[in-house]
Amino acid sequence: MPADLHIHSKLSDGTEMPEEIVKLAKSGGLKTIALTDHDNMDGVKDAAAAGKQLGVEVIPGIEFTCEVPGAEVHILGYFIDAEQPALLEELERIQEGRVQRIHKISEKLKALGIDLRPEEVFKFSGRKAPGRPHVARALIAKGVVGSFKEAFDRFLEYKGPAYVSHYKLAPREAIKLILAAGGLPAMAHPAVSGRDEIIEKLTGEGLQGLEAYYPTHSPQQVEHYVNLARKLGLIPTGGSDYHGKNSGRDIRLGDFSIPDELAEKLKDEHLRRNRS
Repeated sequence: MPADLHIHSKLSDGTEMPEEIVKLAKSGGLKTIALTDHDNMDGVKDAAAAGKQLGVEVIPGIEFTCEVPGAEVHILGYFIDAEQPALLEELERIQEGRVQRIHKISEKLKALGIDLRPEEVFKFSGRKAPGRPHVARALIAKGVVGSFKEAFDRFLEYKGPAYVSHYKLAPREAIKLILAAGGLPAMAHPAVSGRDEIIEKLTGEGLQGLEAYYPTHSPQQVEHYVNLARKLGLIPTGGSDYHGKNSGRDIRLGDFSIPDELAEKLKDEHLRRNRS
């Protein structure tokens, strides 16, 4: 049975709670999933409990938004100890940066004549991992825009008039943090980041996996990243990057998956490292 190792819940920028994610995974024919919310692991416990009831294995995960000159690089972490003190301290710092970012975006929108208060955004996000998708939802709810695409095109894209960066780790810092918390770091959607030149260096800093299988990767890109992973001794991983039914992304759980054997390789590497 297949696996999906890149999924977001309502506790970051998805639209469904962790328990519902597991139900949808089960109905979509998935055997193994990883809940990889942005910058928090609050949903892992509930997802794992639901997984035990429904026969779906839930790998505890996270996704860090990192930055290199001119681009974002996302680092996924699998099998992380969510209670590791250094991890919790860094997550608190990142989460506070995300909250402050919403205030700054609100100020930029106000200067553009749009009165969107931070509290209106937090209704969609909570206060742990608010991001641009939550701003887009608030703008849609307010009738300012009609779609996610319009929100990003007009205001929120990288060079948009309301774009604001936020506190981010460097990729090597995220890798170090994941390893210290007993996890396995993997680079997410490398073709989206467009920074292939750093993958070998990150491998030397502890990167263990490469998300070769991704919905927007072309067959040629998948082949390229699978071959690159093999060359560098990385585990090819993959996932749908599912964000929910009403998230502005056209994909359902189970529509995109990877062979379970790849998830097994990840589990085997985690067990090997724990024994050593």
